[in-house]
Amino acid sequence: MTWWRSAVIYQVYVRSFADGDGDGVGDLAGVRSRLPYVRDLGVDALWFNPWYLSPWVDGGYDVADYRSIDPVLGTLAEAEQLIAEAREHGLRTIVDVVPNHVSDQHAWFTAALASEPGSEERSRFWFRPGTGVSCELPPNEWVSHFGGPAWTRTKDADGVPGEWYLHLFAPEQPDLNWDHPDVRREHEDVLRFWFDRGAAGIRVDSAALLVKDPDLPELDPASPAPHPYVDRDELHDIYRGWRAAADSYPEPRVLIGELWLPDPDRMARYVRPDELHTAFNFDFLTSPWEADRLRECIDSTLAAHREVGAPATWVLANHDVTRQVTRLGRAATSFAFETKRAGVATDPALGLRRARAAALLAMALPGSLYVYQGEELGLPEVENLQPHWIQDPMHHRSGGVDPGRDGARVPIPWSGSRRPFGFSPDDAAWPTWLPQPDGWASLTVEAQTADPDSTLELYRSGLAIRRQEPGLGDGELRWLDSATGVLAFARGSLACVTNLSGRPVRLPAHDRALLSSAPLAGDRLPPDTTVWLRLGTHTDNAAPAGDATQRSD
Repeated sequence: MTWWRSAVIYQVYVRSFADGDGDGVGDLAGVRSRLPYVRDLGVDALWFNPWYLSPWVDGGYDVADYRSIDPVLGTLAEAEQLIAEAREHGLRTIVDVVPNHVSDQHAWFTAALASEPGSEERSRFWFRPGTGVSCELPPNEWVSHFGGPAWTRTKDADGVPGEWYLHLFAPEQPDLNWDHPDVRREHEDVLRFWFDRGAAGIRVDSAALLVKDPDLPELDPASPAPHPYVDRDELHDIYRGWRAAADSYPEPRVLIGELWLPDPDRMARYVRPDELHTAFNFDFLTSPWEADRLRECIDSTLAAHREVGAPATWVLANHDVTRQVTRLGRAATSFAFETKRAGVATDPALGLRRARAAALLAMALPGSLYVYQGEELGLPEVENLQPHWIQDPMHHRSGGVDPGRDGARVPIPWSGSRRPFGFSPDDAAWPTWLPQPDGWASLTVEAQTADPDSTLELYRSGLAIRRQEPGLGDGELRWLDSATGVLAFARGSLACVTNLSGRPVRLPAHDRALLSSAPLAGDRLPPDTTVWLRLGTHTDNAAPAGDATQRSD
């Protein structure tokens, strides 16, 4: 059973998908009401960001209890019902597990704070005495991913400052000690808890960060020694145990790793036959809109995955990154901090044109595909959120320099001409938890369904062809000769051609065009456009031409 090798997986950020009870926050009732929409979009599975009990310091990634649903979103019984109803619509469910850390309100951590240094309760985390004359300095100089130190000092029962604890993210997210057997047992139990309730798979958050060097050494980029907490070899034994659990079910469950690793060969080690099934390909997401760079990414990704027999995955957006309509409309199109910052100029029309072209490119590549809710609507990043609305700790811990990730998490628009655009019921008593822009009326599902040229209809058409076309999904790719600045490859009798050159290029010999991200100009493919062509009798000699030098590599 290898459905996941070719699957299209739709990411649901529950709080921003659909509000069923009118409190301004998306919930499981809202998701259930919109299951037909997701089914008709043409995807195979839903991936839900954490829906567990949480104080919501970090968008639910600070989990207080993995076996209960946060009451703002629904109940455990409703989650079970959602999983079952989704399956009736032909949609599998993937749930998010966050193994690196828990909430500071998790029962384990509250017990640790109430216990003495050196206790069994504290050994599940990384409690250490400080350095300096009075232990006033943290154990080392590690920095949190959200900015600031990765250590916070506790207070003893008498109010005297005590030990420090490690948190690679927010202080409210203490890191677990994966050398402790309780931690390993608990997470395997959590996996089985959700597998037993019908979840088809698990997405593993921050999958490369779990294991730490017990000596907690300082970071030394020049040292040949393994990184003290990223991509350590001990991780693979953990995931082999998880794979055994996943494979023990009559319909084996799938494990998907979030792995921000620059080396595709190192990343591929996690998707060997006895470990995770797939891993997110962030190199593709972060690549600039440049033909050579994208081709290099595609080639290296496919080669590394081919070595271990795993499928590649392709993703253009998620809840953590600037939406591609905004990013691709900037002068610098790679995902970097400088291009992420609010206030950087963007061309929305150019960004949308490139985002549509990128979507068809990604749909045609070998392997599985992820679609983040709202990208099928061509939603831009919301960059004018006022500081009092922003909840992301990345924004606050940076002193407001980093705009944070909430601009990609604004509730999506469904219908109507004014806010909340069908996200909440008409009689909702509360505004949406993040404000939608007033100008989103033309971007609603309702408006785009009536427009054959809309981004939503492009996604629907592309995903329908992808499902029907035997050469798409998992399989091989064959590069075609192409002009400089053009990506062209064949998947069976279908060719995908993307023009990033800045000038129109002549289409290769073909029988007919199946779908294009923008109108064709006769026999020319305009810039920032992708087209799918039926090669037919021209399969062996297709070659897009142009004024630039041809290449065959």
